[in-house]
Amino acid sequence: MYQLLLKLGQWIDARAGVSATLWPMMRHPVPRSIDGPMGWWYVFGSASMTLLLIQILTGIGLSMVYVPSADKAYESLLYLDYEHPWGWFLRALHYYAGSGMVVMLLIHMTQVFLHGAYKYPRELTWVVGVLLLACTMGMFFTGQILRWDTDAYWGLAVGGSMAGRVPVLGPFIVHTLLGGEIIGASSLSRFFALHVFIIPGALLAFLGLHLWLVLRCGISAPPVPGEVVDPATYEKTYHEELKRGVPFFGDALLKDIFFSALAVTIVVIIAAVVGPKGPNEPPDPTLLGANPRPEWPFLWLFGLLSLSPPAIETFIMLVFPVLVLGALFLVPFVSNRGERAPSRRPVAVLLVIVIYTTLGVLTYEGVQAPWSPVMNAWSGDPVPIDLLDGRSPLELQGAAVFQFKNCRNCHALDGIGGRRGPDLTTIGASLTRDQLITQISNGTPGGGNMPAYGKQMSPAEMDATVAFLVSLRPNGQVPAGSVEDSPIEGTTPQPESLTE
Repeated sequence: MYQLLLKLGQWIDARAGVSATLWPMMRHPVPRSIDGPMGWWYVFGSASMTLLLIQILTGIGLSMVYVPSADKAYESLLYLDYEHPWGWFLRALHYYAGSGMVVMLLIHMTQVFLHGAYKYPRELTWVVGVLLLACTMGMFFTGQILRWDTDAYWGLAVGGSMAGRVPVLGPFIVHTLLGGEIIGASSLSRFFALHVFIIPGALLAFLGLHLWLVLRCGISAPPVPGEVVDPATYEKTYHEELKRGVPFFGDALLKDIFFSALAVTIVVIIAAVVGPKGPNEPPDPTLLGANPRPEWPFLWLFGLLSLSPPAIETFIMLVFPVLVLGALFLVPFVSNRGERAPSRRPVAVLLVIVIYTTLGVLTYEGVQAPWSPVMNAWSGDPVPIDLLDGRSPLELQGAAVFQFKNCRNCHALDGIGGRRGPDLTTIGASLTRDQLITQISNGTPGGGNMPAYGKQMSPAEMDATVAFLVSLRPNGQVPAGSVEDSPIEGTTPQPESLTE
């Protein structure tokens, strides 16, 4: 049997030329200094690829059970967690391999930055690495949406809100992402396509280009104080160093294998002990406990938003991430020559310390900061009694619906309640009955955070709720859109005490 397989392999190799292609790659020389203890600084990239391989394998397994439809996705995850043999472990391994890949990528990029390995002639290698980091972050965000629980629903609502604030193109981007004006079955299908096909395809393409550039430009030698990078002489100096180099297929490869095995072992242990992440409650926007806190790689941005005034929220959501990405792209073009040793580059070392300290503090703030909605407002804060005085039976019924549909989690009345949406104490003076129905039914994914409640209310509940909201206006003021001086039939102006 062994001889048969060997002959089959030789037959394929003779025609495909696999060994003739791969063997020179494995035997390509690397600087001799990597053969020593300094070589341990070069293992993080290989560990990232190993964890990516685990994600691909576990992702293939999960895709055989996961159903990417709005009415089945949540149940299929519960089936994986509680009924399918080892389904929970497969999910946990997929998630923590992704987390480990982000960690390895950040360490790898930090090492490259501190060692000045992005300098000539490896500028493009760095740029492609930044694209790999962006794709990995995209995988994280889209993976959170596929959990299709309450957190995913609200997270998508917030993401849609961010996209909707893009000038001019906002509505188009939101419509493209969500597959319509509201979050629904098309939204899940699109994020499934992004997570399973589009982003992984881009990631693998960039990874192939990155590896080719590593082979093309070579692995940089560990930095030595005083040995500066000069594009005019670098090629000659580097090739002279490679003549004294060692093959990658040796100590360098053994270090990669050992560290990758260690990383996989840690991920397996964490997955077995901690278990899969979610899902929590089903994707019902009216449920309590919604916590659209982003995944941990984005918590620093969430923390920054929680500390910033509302006036610059849009800037932080839309412009700041672009500036960060742009700054990373520009790194090798700002400084592509000169010293590489960290001991001769104190500004670079200080920059790394400041950045990671800031990210750590903001991430902690992101964990601790309350989300702007008050999720127990519906039960903890009753509708102000002054807003109920003199109301018609229909309006009182609407007040009850407003309370028990958890609208107050996001909307305050008389200053009490959630802060994610506007205070609705005088909403009847600014929005007409038809506008209120449209807003409640369809939500505002293109310009705000409110999800669509059209399928969460019966026609009678909608009619009562809108009647109550129309009545919320200053005393003596006619409803929005009305040309009459007197209130419209069926509504009652709110008490004068609330309008002073």
